[in-house]
Amino acid sequence: MTTQNKTAVVTGASAGLGTAYAQRLADRGYDLILVARNTARLETLASDIRSRTGRAVDVVTADFTDAAQISVVEERLRTDEGIEILVNNAGAALLTPLTGSDAGAYEALINLNVTALTRLTIAVLPGLTARGHGAVVNISSAMALNILPVSAVYSGAKSYVLTFTQALQQELAESPATVQAVLPGAVRTDLWDGSGVDLEAFPDEWVMNVDAAVDAALAGLDAGEPVTILSLPDISDWESFGKARQALVPNLSRKVPAARYRG
Repeated sequence: MTTQNKTAVVTGASAGLGTAYAQRLADRGYDLILVARNTARLETLASDIRSRTGRAVDVVTADFTDAAQISVVEERLRTDEGIEILVNNAGAALLTPLTGSDAGAYEALINLNVTALTRLTIAVLPGLTARGHGAVVNISSAMALNILPVSAVYSGAKSYVLTFTQALQQELAESPATVQAVLPGAVRTDLWDGSGVDLEAFPDEWVMNVDAAVDAALAGLDAGEPVTILSLPDISDWESFGKARQALVPNLSRKVPAARYRG
């Protein structure tokens, strides 16, 4: 996936996975459009990448909990013909019981983790398909599959990212554009700050470092994996999960209820 004079857009680029994606994609020869809320961090990252790699780097400050600011990035995705990769990495975690929670905080989480990702994907796809190449990388989470008592909204949002991506893969089956879902487990980033969960409470063997996570995700992209579960040792386990789900499909919609529901 090395290229020249092409552009990658990375959201949530000011820290964590987003910063590592930006560095790796610049190393692969991509110019960059870096998007996040923290302008100072973005400018520092952009300056470092420019001086280290010579790549062109644009900075876009945007808060994806605000629809008007999402629109600014959408317009760039629709009109910039150099864009070849969109990494939908921007996101946050809130892992608390719903009882007594702030509904507004969860609404903001959904806007960031679901609404923005959806709108940006819709904005970039026509250009990718028209140009005959390109990829969208959607950062989901292992918690799309590992659902916990405190993860109702977060797991729901990340499950949406996974199923959204899988449906889009079917839609684009004959298209040159590709879409990858990435499912990290616990990664040592500042995502956990204010999430309600202390990362330091996890056993060390559960927590991946950022560079290893992004290198694995890019290896999955290079290999053409539709879903990359970073720490899963045996991909056949995921394939078996998919086959079990497909086995349900013929009986999910029938004329009569199942016998157990008929008196």
